[in-house]
Amino acid sequence: MGSRAAGAAHAGAGEPPAEEEMPELSDGEEAWEEEEEEEGADTEGPRTQCLFCDRLFSSAEDVFSHCKTEHQFNICDVVRKHGLDFYGYIKLINFVRLKKPTTACLSSLSSPLPWEGEEYLKPELEDDLLLQFDIEDLCEPANVLPSNGLNDTTILLERLKHAEHRARLAEAALARAQDDLQKMKQFAQDFVMNADVRSSSSSSAIADLQEDEDGVYFSSYGHYGIHEEMLKVVLDVGCGTGILSMFAAKAGAKKVIGVDQSEIIYQAMDIIRLNKLENIITLVKGRIEEVDLPVEKVDVIISEWMGYFLLFESMLDSVIYAKDKYLAEGGSVYPDICTISLVAVEDLNKHADKLLFWEDVYGFDMSCMKKAVIPEAVVEVLHPNTLISTASVIKHIDCNTASTPDLEFSSDFTLTITRSTKCTAVAGYFDIFFEKNCHNKVLFSTGPLCAKTHWKQTLFLLEKPMPVEAGEALRGKITVRKNRKDPRSLFITLSVRDIQQTYSLQ
Repeated sequence: MGSRAAGAAHAGAGEPPAEEEMPELSDGEEAWEEEEEEEGADTEGPRTQCLFCDRLFSSAEDVFSHCKTEHQFNICDVVRKHGLDFYGYIKLINFVRLKKPTTACLSSLSSPLPWEGEEYLKPELEDDLLLQFDIEDLCEPANVLPSNGLNDTTILLERLKHAEHRARLAEAALARAQDDLQKMKQFAQDFVMNADVRSSSSSSAIADLQEDEDGVYFSSYGHYGIHEEMLKVVLDVGCGTGILSMFAAKAGAKKVIGVDQSEIIYQAMDIIRLNKLENIITLVKGRIEEVDLPVEKVDVIISEWMGYFLLFESMLDSVIYAKDKYLAEGGSVYPDICTISLVAVEDLNKHADKLLFWEDVYGFDMSCMKKAVIPEAVVEVLHPNTLISTASVIKHIDCNTASTPDLEFSSDFTLTITRSTKCTAVAGYFDIFFEKNCHNKVLFSTGPLCAKTHWKQTLFLLEKPMPVEAGEALRGKITVRKNRKDPRSLFITLSVRDIQQTYSLQ
């Protein structure tokens, strides 16, 4: 059945090519063909690359088996979840090869799917074995295609059966989506006093509830792989409403200490009493750098400390202080690994709205305002279609070993351009990982290919759109440093080609 998918990949959204009748071979021709096959039997056949690494395989089945065991990506689950037909499957494969999303991102995607555009029908790899494979062979019951000898009624019945099966898949996907939505709503109701409250000011008001997808981060603490680390004493830095403290208590912690300097800690006390956890969880009001804890050492430190671009208004400095002072030898900090990544962006409409607008404001030239607008980094959600490069990791932080000077850094980067266009901005986002001593590693991403979060992405606009070519290696350098007058805000200097610009995030 491979010819159908291959034909779709090369013919775009048109109908699959019809199979031609082959003329009968003479005895001599058959013998010659058999001899040719025997001679080529020892030669290496076509091979194709894994979706997520550089390993090569001789069949699509081998690729999918490898992806499932090594990358925790089950192609059948994705096909079933989104009810993909073979055109949708082809678009998915080309999307993954072109955009290179993480498996976690793919698992968290919901409608509208980022690969729905017709451009993803164009093969990203030449002679890609995955595009010559009928995914129905793996993911659906066998669908016997009617032969030319069957009458129209039989053909229609077969098609109706196929349509009925797809309808069942769609109904199942809808039911799962509704169930997930209900769980998210319940999560929001249970923990409406969310940990999005920062402890930087004792008079600060409760922040808006984070979007439902942020529950993925909090649920990471309830993951089985972390339970064994939570058997003794846990410290929650910047505990807010105490949600992470309660997760730790439910996971088996002997004692949990939550520290927060804001007034929200009084609500946290009520919440903990309502959940009958006051015998396990002790709350301390104040800055971790200034309070006295009722213990000398803790076995685990947890915290939701991340800010925009990871480090803006973050509490990582406080977590590092707590680690250095209170963490017992062999203890763990969660999340333990964090990365910051950059990606090139093309959005001419947004560039015009932000910058060209000032060139003609009701007939007046206010272009001098562009110099004031450009240095301000913009925090917003990017559409996946605006991405024009692969991502490049510019910073890797191990929270178990990090020191405060690590939070200021310079890094060279290379962005491989995926289509010829104009680059209007460079965007940054972060990923966090729960890995140390975890049986099942957990990833949470704020990237533009994943479910949106309240962290969004951070956009650094270029003064003028920069022409780029597909396949080009766009090289640059980024420097991140704290604002000495306000250490929670950042100055970010970006150099691309011969252009250098310093941005503020405050």
